[in-house]
Amino acid sequence: MRKLLVLSSFALMASSFCLLRAQEASETRSVWDGVYTEEQAKRGEEVYRKECAACHGDMLTGGESAPPLTGGAFQANWNGLTLGDLFDRIRKTMPLSKPGRLTRQQDAEVLAFMLSINKFPAGKTELYRQSEMLKEIRFETKKPAKN
Repeated sequence: MRKLLVLSSFALMASSFCLLRAQEASETRSVWDGVYTEEQAKRGEEVYRKECAACHGDMLTGGESAPPLTGGAFQANWNGLTLGDLFDRIRKTMPLSKPGRLTRQQDAEVLAFMLSINKFPAGKTELYRQSEMLKEIRFETKKPAKN
């Protein structure tokens, strides 16, 4: 009887773990899931032109003292991290002349513009303004295969 109780407890824990993992897998998102809107990216382009282009270039290709925000090196640098990581970098360190001066809304709009320039698809929902929520969205350079 005791063995049966232990085995059934183990089976229940294992099935709960599998269900949790399946739910986690279905809830994880990436930049390929349309995590920003075209309108948000357009607003982000305006902010970018005013606040970022002087250092990072009109086409996000970088400048003398600023790295590119598009292309292979940029994408490789952020591959496997989250949009929360990238958002926090923007929020805490940019613009270089006065870090943290932009609002969270402006930071999210600039990030949406960067995603659009990097050819990640737009969607129907605006990009979040909270780091915690953005940490649930992976930055992946290659589009994941659909299951």
